[in-house]
Amino acid sequence: MSGETRVKRLAEVPYARAMGAYVAVRLLTVLVVALANLSTHHSWVSDLSTWDGAWYLRAVYHGWPSHLTYVNGRVAGSPIAFFPLFPLAIRTLAHVSGLGAATVGVLLSGVTGLGVVYAIGVLTSHFADHDRAERAALLFALSPGGFVFNLIYAEGTVLIFMILGLLALLQRRWVRAGVLGALASITSPVGLAFAATCAVTSLVALAREREWRSLAAPLLAPLGFLAWMLYLWRHTGSIMAWRLTERDGWNSYPSLVYPVRILTKFLFNPLSPTMTGQMLFWGTVVAIALTVLAFREHQPLPVLAYGVSAVILFAVSSPVGLRPRFLMLAFPLTIAAATHFEGRRFRAILALSSVALALMTVETLTSWAVFP
Repeated sequence: MSGETRVKRLAEVPYARAMGAYVAVRLLTVLVVALANLSTHHSWVSDLSTWDGAWYLRAVYHGWPSHLTYVNGRVAGSPIAFFPLFPLAIRTLAHVSGLGAATVGVLLSGVTGLGVVYAIGVLTSHFADHDRAERAALLFALSPGGFVFNLIYAEGTVLIFMILGLLALLQRRWVRAGVLGALASITSPVGLAFAATCAVTSLVALAREREWRSLAAPLLAPLGFLAWMLYLWRHTGSIMAWRLTERDGWNSYPSLVYPVRILTKFLFNPLSPTMTGQMLFWGTVVAIALTVLAFREHQPLPVLAYGVSAVILFAVSSPVGLRPRFLMLAFPLTIAAATHFEGRRFRAILALSSVALALMTVETLTSWAVFP
């Protein structure tokens, strides 16, 4: 087979450009980290086992503590805050492959992220033409939040479950959607946004067509989350184990006024917010603009409902907010930008997104100033 023929066949692979861009970014990041470590004598895997990855590895190696640890009257941070499916998958794959858990974690995050890029294209193709689906996959591959696919994070795993779940909802496969939702909700709290999506979709199906089978989706989807809460209750003796760990260990709590505080603090004094405050302000502005755009693009109900649910969940979660990683999880917003803009405007957005991705990657790997 000639080189020209191979290139032609590669070009015919769906979303090949997007997946190629994604792989190039991952390989470039690993290469830069490896070169930097020639002087520090660190391993590239250890440098990528940072932030939440370190907590996931604690769960892999030591499991989850059987009691809450208090420091100065407050619950200390622990793996209890991290849902179990992802670290259990790492533990299983490490045992089967013989590789180190950290290596497996980095590979699992990267491979599932590649799967998400492809799945974004497939999902978009259900309600937009091929060119728009290609743009959606490419913009997601270069989205600023994509830096997490270099690290040991569960985002790729939970996104795979939720995108497949949205496809199931579009195809009215209610049980399948519910099972995928349950897997998502035992992987990450964002699975609750998908459970809300199942509820909205089911209510509409009931109102329009009296499709009672649709109730299977919202009944099944939150079971993963509920099972984890029940396990922690039995394991630690506290029904509030996860919530207390989130609140005290990470100062994380729901607040309806949190997005208002972010916006007003910046507007009254644009120079006062920290780097994190600046990032959250612009993230909130972008989320609002793209949510409006998603409505104007007439996305299918399940896709739009998930995007809105995810934005609301992150917007009212202090101190998380709408930073790049969580904007990426609200992927219907990325799809809305890709399906709406084309030509020069899309290329400008893609370039801006790529620069933001590079900045977030450097900031995450070289500084503790902004948590990702």
